[in-house]
Amino acid sequence: MNQRPPLHPAVAATRLAVRQALVERAGSRGDSVEMPLAIVALSGGADSLALAAAAAFVGPRCGWRVGAVIVDHALQAGSAGVAERAAVQARKLGLDPVVVALVSVEARELGPEAAARQARYRALEEHAAVSGASLILTAHTRDDQAEQVLLGIARGSGARSLAGIPPHRGLILRPFLGVTRVDTEAACEAQALEPWLDPHNEDDSYARVRVRHRVLPLLEAELGPGIAAALARTAEQAREDAAAFDEMVNELIEDVVEHAEAGISVSLAVLSSNPAALRHRLIRRVAEAEFGSELSREHTLAIAALVTNWRGQGPIYVPGIKVIRSRGSLLFTRQIGSPREAESS
Repeated sequence: MNQRPPLHPAVAATRLAVRQALVERAGSRGDSVEMPLAIVALSGGADSLALAAAAAFVGPRCGWRVGAVIVDHALQAGSAGVAERAAVQARKLGLDPVVVALVSVEARELGPEAAARQARYRALEEHAAVSGASLILTAHTRDDQAEQVLLGIARGSGARSLAGIPPHRGLILRPFLGVTRVDTEAACEAQALEPWLDPHNEDDSYARVRVRHRVLPLLEAELGPGIAAALARTAEQAREDAAAFDEMVNELIEDVVEHAEAGISVSLAVLSSNPAALRHRLIRRVAEAEFGSELSREHTLAIAALVTNWRGQGPIYVPGIKVIRSRGSLLFTRQIGSPREAESS
């Protein structure tokens, strides 16, 4: 009797991760009799190619059709050839449909990396809408998660950033957040897949590349192995804490906020009676939800001081908003133009 060769451990790890993710998201299938569609965001690199192979194998066994979208950012010479090679490998794996989407990246306000990411996700979401896909699978790994957490720490951007890359958001599902980059590369080799090596991943002008090639290896050398796994666990715990705080804010927000004639009125009594972590989240939520403004830590603390350390100061100006303390409330109003012009008028 012929025995099957043993499954390579890295291939098994990638398939198990995809299977667990698809089973957990079974509710995304909807009520259609037809098998739902999941599309893989495929760059042609080892991570996304390993994801495409795992999804092609596991998807139909879990009741999913699987396709792929290859986004060509046209930022490098030969990008069209890279996209086509990725498409050829996707079709060989049995993915259908396979689409190459050419996008225009405009980096006037955002940096090139952020602008490319924005264009990529826009293209993925547009294709999902056209094709009726229920899920978009991206290949962020445990190593990506560790790098994201370190970058968040370096920026001092708080618990939300420390929570790293979420495992799912909207249509986006990230099955590989527990899979290492070593595993994705080994899975490609074991399945005779030919990943593309992105030269941007070696360009140390990018902070993420410096973290990957310098900072994490140094931490591993000085503090011992397992740093990436520990950072990923930190992100998971931070996400749990952030989710709990979000739920508390959602419960409080209706008791705190009133729409006043001049703007948004927020109860001083409720703000002062809650811990700083909740108070700051409430302030940031009002600024973002009502005015579309993302407050820095310094802006948040300046507004919070009107509650906890008021000595007659004010008004406080933050991007697009003026905040004053008035009659037992903080009053948030939209600020158009410079604060100096507003004060002199």
